[in-house]
Amino acid sequence: MTHKFKVGDRVHIIFRNELKTGVVISTRKLDIDIATTNEENAYLLDVEGLEILTPEYNVAPAPALVVAPQWFDDAYKELTKYNWDEYAQKVLLHFIARTGFGNQFSIVESDGTQQYCEGATDYVRDNRFDLIRAVLDGYEVEKEPLYEIVIVDGEDRQLLFGEDAYTFQVRYESESHESWKKRYSEREIKDIDTEFSTNYWAFAVQTEEVSE
Repeated sequence: MTHKFKVGDRVHIIFRNELKTGVVISTRKLDIDIATTNEENAYLLDVEGLEILTPEYNVAPAPALVVAPQWFDDAYKELTKYNWDEYAQKVLLHFIARTGFGNQFSIVESDGTQQYCEGATDYVRDNRFDLIRAVLDGYEVEKEPLYEIVIVDGEDRQLLFGEDAYTFQVRYESESHESWKKRYSEREIKDIDTEFSTNYWAFAVQTEEVSE
């Protein structure tokens, strides 16, 4: 028999009388009748860190994860960095719900100040039910486009290179070190412009690569 699920698929399983979400680690065959060598499909699952071997009839497809924007992931990580997961979930759910009633979307930073996520309010208002699912069930982060900062285009281009988190130089491509960074997200470029009073975003050219 062909397995319905493959390695890496998210699935639902009833475990200890509760509906749990797991990930398929491997597919197996279980002997159900030694005399006739009949077999049935089974899966080894990772369920909240536990490895569980279960027959196929006990496994159902789990809904696909919500794809959330990078700023949402940043906001969630800011909350979980200073709070336990359950409390961070409640806080984020609160801000998502109140945005649906006309409030601005924001998060509370570790120092107690309120940080508004630029351009996020309309997105949260339009997608709040998906974002609630994301908080409760998990989510994937939308891959962001990457950009090169092309100051002079030509055979040997002049690009902005990052030697480290604080040092950026415009150099010829032929003179750059392999370890220097030359592709940036929109957020990274605008953070550089804010930090150093530059306008590199005006020279941004999107590449085919996207961030993981």
